[in-house]
Order: sequence, then structure tokens, then C-alpha cells
Amino acid sequence: MSIAAKNLTPSVTAGPLIFVKGAGVAGLTVAWQLYRHGFRVSVADQAGEVGAGASGFAGGMLAPWCERESAEEPVLTLGRLAADWWEAALPGHVKRRGTLVVAGGRDAGELDRFSRRTSGWEWLDEAAIVALEPDLAGRFRRALFFRQEAHLDPRQALSALAAGLEDARMRLTFGEPGEADVDYNWVIDCTGAAQIGRLPGLRGVRGEMLCLETSELSLSRPVRLLHPRHPIYIVPREKNRFMVGATMIESDDAGPVTARSLMELLNAAYAMHPAFGEARVTETGAGVRPAYPDNLPRVTQEGSTLHVNGLYRHGFLLAPAMAGDVARRLLTEQGQPERRAS
Repeated sequence: MSIAAKNLTPSVTAGPLIFVKGAGVAGLTVAWQLYRHGFRVSVADQAGEVGAGASGFAGGMLAPWCERESAEEPVLTLGRLAADWWEAALPGHVKRRGTLVVAGGRDAGELDRFSRRTSGWEWLDEAAIVALEPDLAGRFRRALFFRQEAHLDPRQALSALAAGLEDARMRLTFGEPGEADVDYNWVIDCTGAAQIGRLPGLRGVRGEMLCLETSELSLSRPVRLLHPRHPIYIVPREKNRFMVGATMIESDDAGPVTARSLMELLNAAYAMHPAFGEARVTETGAGVRPAYPDNLPRVTQEGSTLHVNGLYRHGFLLAPAMAGDVARRLLTEQGQPERRAS
């Protein structure tokens, strides 16, 4: 039995039948939350495997204090419990090592601007930076450290959730709609960018990333490099790999990474540390992140269908809060009190 399955003990033995469309981060977190509340859940995704959409290209940063720099207050309010949610669902997947925010010498003023727009940080001098990340010695004179933040590997987390749900004998299907000949009580639509043009106000924001592999550098936590035009983040993965992201382009084009974006990401990574100049590019990718005008997610209703959408760049950070909202709505419909789902 998987780790996730051990945490999927239902709170009641039977309940309404729910169909979740989409097996990205929104769909799988909703499915987990509803099963924990005793609902019978089926999940289907037209993609051939879990994590094939934009969720698979995410950074996996659970960083509500950093995100507050460019996001509204609800991102911090709703996102600050995300690390606890993920740890409860997938023990051992969450790395609580904080976030380091740095800037090059010419861009040092960006750190002051970032600090004015955020909270939960502490200033580090060069010695303190090296104590956290020895391989950054001599690179930066000061930094902001967000000690309370965390991160996880998105693909590992999605695969573990899907495996846990399957171990709990939930029905997950890939490569097909999955809803024929079944009378569901509720449909939860978590199909993300597929709803652009269908849900009022929903638009696409293109995000591009790349993965680099080098044994010449080690990082223990996400590092954000501030720049007036091309800020990036670098997230360590297993086996000497690093995820570098991400562009923010107002477009619903899901095509391959552009040459311009690739150069910008590579240049920024090299500026953070020259070791990236000799790194191998193991992957590039692009995903369309659905967003509403205020860049905040919503749960909206059409009859017996609930739409969970608009997670923008905050999928892993805000999906648990959206899943909780869905559970509260359905429990209210059933006349049941909400139970703790952890």
C-alpha cells in the first residue's frame, strides 16, 4: 500500500458519487479531500498519464510569503497551510527548508523592493548565505530568507496521490472521458486551460521552464533570483537536477519553449551561478496556466457541476484550499458537518 493510501481512511462508509474531470493538481487534491470525507469518487483525464498538463511543469514551491510580492492577500491567507496539507496527504514529500531570495550586484535594490512587498523574511549577510548554501560562496552579499516556506517535487507528488487513490480502490482513468453510463451526483470540473473560452473571464498565461543537470552545484532549497525584467527561480530536484522557471506570458499557446525564453532562462541561471553554463539541458516545457482577471482561483457552480479553476501560478499552493471549499459545499448540500481531512 502506498503512503498516500494509508492516509485515505474515509470518514464514512458510503456517500454521494462524484466524478472529477482532470487529474492535475486541482483534480487530484479535490479527489483526495472528497474521499476523506466519505464521498465515492472517480477521476478521469483525457491525457494519457498523470501530470501531463501544466501541473507537471510546476515548480512545486509552497511559498505564500514570497508570492505575496505580486499577488493579493488571499494567496498568503489561503496558501500558508498548504505545506501542512501536503505533508498530511504525502508524508515525507514536503521539504521545509525555506526560500532564499537573492539579487545580482546591479540589481541589489530589487531585494529592498521585494522586502517592502512581503513579510515573514529575515535578512542574511554573506556568511549566513554560505551557511545555508555553501556553493553560493562569493556570489551574493545579502539575501532574504523566508524560513517558513517549503517545496515538493510536483510529478512525484501527483504520482503518489494518484497511486494512493488507486490503492484505495478509486477509479482513475486516463486517455478517455470516463463518464459514460454513470449517474453521478456531482461533477467537479478541474480541466484548467481546457475551459478557456467557456468560463467567463478565464484566460491563459503561458509558463515556460527548463531542467538542468550538473554535479558541480548543490542547492538545498529554492533560490529566487530577482531581476527587473527576468526574475527566475531555481528549484533543486533529485539526481543533480534543477528546475528553472518560469516565464509569464499572456497567451494560451501551449507550444514548445521559444528561443527567446530559453535564452532568458539560461542567462539568468548562469548569472546565479557559472556552473549552470556547463550543465546539461535535460528537458524544456511549456504549460498554459488558467487565470481569472484578479489572478485568484474560484469554485463556481453550474447545476450539479462545480468548476475549480483559475489557479494561475499557484497550483500546488492553493489547490488544497480549493479542495476544502469543494468539500464544504458538498457537505452542506448533504446536510453533514465538515470533518477534518488530514
